[in-house]
Amino acid sequence: MGEAGATALLVGVGPELEWLTGYAAHGNERLNLLVIPAAAEPVYISPRLEAPAALAAAGLADGRVRIEAWEETDDPFLHVPSHLPPQAPLRLLVSDGLRAAFVLGLQAVLPGASWGLASSVLGPLRRVKDGDEIALLRAAAHAADRAMERIVRGPLVGRTEVAVARDVRDTLVDEGHDTAEFAIVASGPNSASPHHEPSDRVIGPGEPLLLDIGGRRAGYSSDITRTVWIEAEAGRGPEAAFRTIYELTAAGQAAARAAVRPGVAFEALDAAAREVIAAGGFGERFIHRLGHGIGLEVHEEPYAVAGNSEPAVAGNTFSCEPGIYLEGRYGVRIEDIVLCTEDGGESLNEAPRELRVVSGR
Repeated sequence: MGEAGATALLVGVGPELEWLTGYAAHGNERLNLLVIPAAAEPVYISPRLEAPAALAAAGLADGRVRIEAWEETDDPFLHVPSHLPPQAPLRLLVSDGLRAAFVLGLQAVLPGASWGLASSVLGPLRRVKDGDEIALLRAAAHAADRAMERIVRGPLVGRTEVAVARDVRDTLVDEGHDTAEFAIVASGPNSASPHHEPSDRVIGPGEPLLLDIGGRRAGYSSDITRTVWIEAEAGRGPEAAFRTIYELTAAGQAAARAAVRPGVAFEALDAAAREVIAAGGFGERFIHRLGHGIGLEVHEEPYAVAGNSEPAVAGNTFSCEPGIYLEGRYGVRIEDIVLCTEDGGESLNEAPRELRVVSGR
């Protein structure tokens, strides 16, 4: 905070609050705000009806953060100025997801303050996972691996994408997730849409199926993508064109994973995969970044994308998910969560990456 010239961090409901305190507060219209002054003790401003839940959180139960409850008829914003130094100028950094209505309410009671984002301070800290966080991410990744294996071995042909997506969500929870957060089930030509929403299309034989699934386990996220081919008849695999784009995607993903090590820029990881796919003639069909950071949020910093010259450091965790998409025909994406270690990259996912032909029946 000193390096950023910050008077205080003002952290509302969201991953920053959960990371700092262990409290997953309600994201409703009532103000919940952790005030962290640079030169005073922190205080958590809570609606009175939610104060017992706040006091039960690991990072708020030990007395290091005072809980200040506001009554239902109070103006909660008036509780904030007394915890800040009276002299100007104030430089206040708010959490990225703080509601616009809350920011405006704070600005009304703190005229003359300058404002910025708390992620300028918290982002570099959250990006480097400690041993406990890595263990939680690894457990979530393995749970997602198990869920993926069950889905690709289960009945697929003759069922709608929506029906399979329901199975995905149930299976994620059954395999150890607390919640299932997303289930992209994209069959046939729908696999060429990277963020396809499951539809009533019936999955058929002789076509690909792209599955991008994930959830939260003990607060930490999983995210895995595999693309399989559903055989048209026993032993009959995919057409040559599909094999080509699958093998290129797999090679690009392997190149990016092999390039991971401390000091390598995230844009260089993106380029490692992109160069392989471009050399195969499909560079223009790789239409998104290589990946995103993951932790308490499924998408967080750092982002592996052209223009991000930030170097990887040990403890960074991020997705590695190149794809090739042929609109109107089909697409391929292969995704793992990768940990940057002192010795290189380690995939937290262990599900097979080779092209799998499944019966779907």
